[in-house]
Amino acid sequence: MNRSDVLDAEAAMRALFPPTPLQLNDYLSARYGASIWLKREDLSPVRSYKIRGAFNFFRKAIAAGQTDRIFVCASAGNHAQGFAFVCRHFQVHGVVFMPVTTPQQKIDKTQAFGGPFITIRLHGDFFDQCYDAARRHVAETDGVMVPPFDNPDIIEGQATVAAEILDQMPEGEKPDLVILPVGGGGLSAGVTGYLEGTVPESGFRFTEPAGAPSLKRSLEAGHVLTLPKVDNFVDGAAVARIGDLNYAALSRFKPEQVVLIPENAICVTMIEMLNVEGVVLEPAGALSIATLNALPPELLAGRNIVAVVSGGNFDFERLPDVKERAMRYSGVKKYFILRLAQRPGALRDFLNLLGPEDDIARFEYLKKTARNFGSILIGIETRRPENFAALVERFEAAGLGFEDITENEILSNLII
Repeated sequence: MNRSDVLDAEAAMRALFPPTPLQLNDYLSARYGASIWLKREDLSPVRSYKIRGAFNFFRKAIAAGQTDRIFVCASAGNHAQGFAFVCRHFQVHGVVFMPVTTPQQKIDKTQAFGGPFITIRLHGDFFDQCYDAARRHVAETDGVMVPPFDNPDIIEGQATVAAEILDQMPEGEKPDLVILPVGGGGLSAGVTGYLEGTVPESGFRFTEPAGAPSLKRSLEAGHVLTLPKVDNFVDGAAVARIGDLNYAALSRFKPEQVVLIPENAICVTMIEMLNVEGVVLEPAGALSIATLNALPPELLAGRNIVAVVSGGNFDFERLPDVKERAMRYSGVKKYFILRLAQRPGALRDFLNLLGPEDDIARFEYLKKTARNFGSILIGIETRRPENFAALVERFEAAGLGFEDITENEILSNLII
């Protein structure tokens, strides 16, 4: 990667927004015994780093005389918002294709960023259908497709994150370890390319949601793989196939350097950062911070750690689900199916089994399974995970028929 070109992109970007902060986080630093620096891409004008790649793509396309063509993108998330913001900045017209299922909040926000310079078209129930419609529109109108990650100008734009990090570190210091969230791979390809020679290959860790490990599986196979399915919860990083250019840039790294984080563990970090630090993060934006807990303590202790916080576009309508997932992962909430005797006093006897820190969060009679017994769905919250071991012992001692369904994915999705 040509550092001079990246620095030119960064300088041009200052007309759009100032550098995002690199903040030393005292709370995380104390926890891990290290200097934990957060690169706050959630504080960009569109609350994600995606504006960087979009800006650089447009800057070069306009310099090449493409101002009379229609720019097109397909996205229901951060790429669409960065695209729209840059369209308005350069006063060029763009079309954003989004699935029909896109939440209205995301549609409204994208429209607000682009104003009169963008048109939003809703097409298809799934992203693939939406993307196909965008490609057809490009072909029919001789438009310009602005890809989300698999493009050299996009990668170069994302590399400006690394240029800012080096400029913002205390004088004479550099990162010992850089943690990068991975979706399509544009951010990681750009940052690692720019930092090559400054941060050793061993000084990078990449993080993906456990339900969308496209980089890790591709590195294990030695070539780009398309995942048969992905968990879309971490929507900003739930990509079935990493970009070809991005994989080529990252193929020098080892599969062991990619850390997979369970989706529910990401929720724990989101809730913690909101409650403790007052920082609102989207699931993909919490990935790098959640990874700190998954790394060996000796890898972190006493070192300069930079975690790139990729985005903060969080829809608060999702908060109850995030909190639910976080509590279940932390072991302070469980769901049981109880086989309760159909007799007076049976419920009172059960309630007497609960401890002083146990609280019923859900109670639902499911159906009568036998003449003398009924099934109850019950959700219990407690303050400490170890309380459940004692509660289960009391269930067993009382001869209570029960089944813990907390980790049963099928039942949880259907019932909870």
